[in-house]
Amino acid sequence: MRIARFSIDGNVAFGAVEGTAPDELVLDIIKGIPFADFELSGTKVPLSKVRLLPPVLPNKVVAIGRNYAEHAAELGNEVPDAPITFFKPSTSVVGPGDPITYPSFSQDLHHEAELAVVIGRMCREVPRERVKDVILGYTCANDVTARDVQQREKQWARAKGFDSACPLGPWIETELDPADLAIECTVNGEQRQLGRTSQMVRSIEDLIVHITEAMTLLPGDVVLTGTPAGVGPLNVGDEVAVTIEGIGTLANKVIKRG
Repeated sequence: MRIARFSIDGNVAFGAVEGTAPDELVLDIIKGIPFADFELSGTKVPLSKVRLLPPVLPNKVVAIGRNYAEHAAELGNEVPDAPITFFKPSTSVVGPGDPITYPSFSQDLHHEAELAVVIGRMCREVPRERVKDVILGYTCANDVTARDVQQREKQWARAKGFDSACPLGPWIETELDPADLAIECTVNGEQRQLGRTSQMVRSIEDLIVHITEAMTLLPGDVVLTGTPAGVGPLNVGDEVAVTIEGIGTLANKVIKRG
């Protein structure tokens, strides 16, 4: 099932995305929230009549660095002995079609296409065999990074946590095997990144086990799983799109900070 979060006539709701042709997609409005038992209302609205929002509003986004060997190498880094974890605040999250605002303190903004894991239930110290039980589904993410700030400040909070640095969407796919999916990033239609989730150094199971050893994950929290090689610059006016096999496309335009 594809679950979207959207607004219509000033109201926010979740809905199940139905259909295949892009111009024929409809939303069956969900009674309740997708983190508990829910029913479909049978009330359907065309996707073209709503505004898609970030599919979740996470309490926290836990991101993983250097989880693709070729990406680590392209920036002159080695694959770490243990996963590098960092946070992107909830205020960095934007949805499909929302602008990425070029931060005034950077001159080298980069895209990073990633598979995002959406947590479906509160969990801690998750054993490997239970990881699938705590996952609601998967969505597309762009770990937008002020590369010059990351290199200059070493600590990544500002470089990866500024407002609009975490586009998510377009929806959550709940029935998906994430082991070997194609991940693509284009800028103005030109391919920049192309990789597969099978190239991850550490699997999703590895990452969830590692993270929940230290902290509790809540329903709606998001885990970013790393980016394949090919990261590169974004400029004001660019449209950047992240496409993941079996999920869809997340597109955002870069604008100047007003």
